[in-house]
Amino acid sequence: MAPQAGEKLIVLHIGDPVKWNTELYARFSQDFTVVRPSAEERQRGEFMKALKEGRWGNFAAIFRPFWNTGGEMGRWDEELIPLVPSSCRIFASAGAGFDWADVDILAQRGSTPRSPFSKPGKLIITSAAASTESVSDFAIFLILSAFRNLNWCTTSARLSPAAFTDCHTHSAAISHNPRGHTLGVIGLGNIGFEIARKAYAAFHMKIVYYDVLRKPSTKEAEIDAQYISSLDEMLGMSDCVVLATPASPDGKKLITKERLGKMKMGSRFVNIARGSLVDDEAVADAVEEGRLVGVGMDVHEHEPRVNERLKVLRQVTLTAHNAGGTLQTHIGFEELAMRNIDAVLKGKQPLTPVNMHLMISAVKEKL
Repeated sequence: MAPQAGEKLIVLHIGDPVKWNTELYARFSQDFTVVRPSAEERQRGEFMKALKEGRWGNFAAIFRPFWNTGGEMGRWDEELIPLVPSSCRIFASAGAGFDWADVDILAQRGSTPRSPFSKPGKLIITSAAASTESVSDFAIFLILSAFRNLNWCTTSARLSPAAFTDCHTHSAAISHNPRGHTLGVIGLGNIGFEIARKAYAAFHMKIVYYDVLRKPSTKEAEIDAQYISSLDEMLGMSDCVVLATPASPDGKKLITKERLGKMKMGSRFVNIARGSLVDDEAVADAVEEGRLVGVGMDVHEHEPRVNERLKVLRQVTLTAHNAGGTLQTHIGFEELAMRNIDAVLKGKQPLTPVNMHLMISAVKEKL
């Protein structure tokens, strides 16, 4: 049942309460009726039951302000998504990735005629823009670590005088300045571009990139970037490859044993995207055979478990999915998710849509 004239639209708020943007949330709560399922109701079985019962009414949006809560129901897939009422137009979630949801299925799911876009489907929104600064800074650290063997340096300083002396004596011969080397970026979105911009400005690295869509020439000119239409070709050109795409276009791993085989002997690899995009065992193989001489991985294939072989390789810097982890990022996640919902439910364009292109395709298929 559609809301009556003057009746507030319902927003389903899943996860922790808003912590920082409290004034914005107060205004948000005045404009919309905000409903918060309990922790028990967010467990998959009970959550699905509640959706079937229409327990929360015909809500128009789903709001998830934190990446570490609100996902207790598990993957949003072909089993769960059909239970979401057709009145729901937008899912705004914290974080940069969206591999926890089948965005193509969301795009196909019909909305009510009240949709401001006249398109079927449900928009999925992430707050990646809020983490751009944090993630790009962290990526620069991992790039530098891959070139300068920072994992070896930092761990040796903590171990023993012998380990200290060994690293001090031998690390220089296999460490390199990033300056002048070629950085290959997979995914030149907001985060990928900022990584490239900082590497270009700080280290004077040569930038090549692969993406499903080429950037405007004016954008490329800002960092003197060269677009490479073949991922395999770009891998072979790069001295260091940074994976910065939120998801694989076909849902499969991007960095496999075969893909790593396309990279130069003695090259480097950094992943600040999604662990599910990379075969960690293949990365370990590539390090042991010398194809990769430096690796930086903030995300892992089977988080929170980290590959045991990678743990013992001194050329590999491993962190615990920390790239976006700053207070400023958390504040931005809250704010951007609310502003996206506010815009869409008031008939305006979304600020940071993920699957708009899929929704457009769905419309074309129905014409």
